[in-house]
Amino acid sequence: MDDLLELLRAGLPAEALITDPDVTASYAHDMASFCEAGTPAVVALPRTVEQVQHVMRTATALRVPVVPQGARTGLSGAANATDGCIVLSLVKMDRILEISPVDRIAVVEPGVVNAVLSRAVDEHGLYYPPDPSSWEMCTIGGNIGTASGGLCCVKYGVTAEYVLGLDVVLADGRLLTTGRRTAKGVAGYDLTRLFVGSEGSLGIVVKAVLALKPRPPRQLVLAAEFADAAGACDAVCRIMESGHTPSLLELMDRTTVQAVNRMANMGLPETTEALLLAAFDTPDPAADLAAVGTLCTAAGATAVVPAEDAAESEMLLQARRMSLTALETVKPATMIDDVCVPRSRLGAMLEGTAEIAGKYGLTIGVCAHAGDGNTHPVVCFDPADADESRRARESFDEIMALGLALGGTITGEHGVGVLKKEWLARELGEVSVELHRGIKQAFDPLGLLNPGKVF
Repeated sequence: MDDLLELLRAGLPAEALITDPDVTASYAHDMASFCEAGTPAVVALPRTVEQVQHVMRTATALRVPVVPQGARTGLSGAANATDGCIVLSLVKMDRILEISPVDRIAVVEPGVVNAVLSRAVDEHGLYYPPDPSSWEMCTIGGNIGTASGGLCCVKYGVTAEYVLGLDVVLADGRLLTTGRRTAKGVAGYDLTRLFVGSEGSLGIVVKAVLALKPRPPRQLVLAAEFADAAGACDAVCRIMESGHTPSLLELMDRTTVQAVNRMANMGLPETTEALLLAAFDTPDPAADLAAVGTLCTAAGATAVVPAEDAAESEMLLQARRMSLTALETVKPATMIDDVCVPRSRLGAMLEGTAEIAGKYGLTIGVCAHAGDGNTHPVVCFDPADADESRRARESFDEIMALGLALGGTITGEHGVGVLKKEWLARELGEVSVELHRGIKQAFDPLGLLNPGKVF
């Protein structure tokens, strides 16, 4: 420990190192349940690339594991500390280095908060689409590490589609530049995409070149109520099959709607079994909403209510963004699943999840990026109740098994981390796992970067 601190202090200012155990404990874990976390030896908060390189060279010299972190809003345990590690927090590297309206790119450090970047590019008439529900807190580095999604993915895609290039500090302290800042480029293997979603297991992102889009018109939202989830899922299929491109297509079940109302008095319709939100940011969103409203009615919607203006639309979106936080008030703890299935199997996924909730006698609320087939079943439980905790864990696993059986994936946007690494091999298969481990070995031969995560 003394050697570690002495070497770190040689290249970092005193304020960039935290050793007080009461403080370092607060950096030990992200927001996931049922994920073990160790005790870090020290927390490093560098402000420059050179300081990150110094941390990694020190870690390599002393064979000390390093756990990279952003805002710790993740839901898979990917940012959890291991015993004796250096927690490398990138939140102080929070500068927007460049915004180019001509090239339609932003160049940022990893600690830039998603919402801060979104507002900054908006001033230039530009738009950074990836918008996780935690966008007011989560960082771009964390978004890249977990390949995060958000509410707008149905039209605009996920984080991976906006990362053009990266500067990455490797395990031995070398600086690697990947990708490009041009609109096109196919030189070499796509190492940039390899780092996106790698959860800090291959290198430390210290700069990102991000693609931007022209700012779209303000979107309008429609809310459609359904007497059952099957009808709402049928409406999703009809909307997509008809060729519509909504900017948002989200679903909240009755449990979620009621939780949001209890927490924030949003006035959402509590008698509905499923609330579908559809939005368009087209030049004539009212016409698009009218067409979607007709499809919802044909699918059995009991009420279809288009928002009258942008303010009402924002209220509905805010209700959806509150969903996960609101479900946390149902019981003392939650496990938030992240299973994505083909859109055509969305109804079967929700029906199966309801059956699992009944089987285990648990409250499981579901909110979903329905246009992507990305569901978030939230298992609500009391961790002080050993039996209920056991049932929560078993139901969580059964939901993942259901997703795979329906041709889906165990994670659409939250990552693997600690929570789902046992399931990763089941999804990938033996050959793929072998290749994944070979890639990890090539980038991190000593196994120092985020050990115990993903594999």
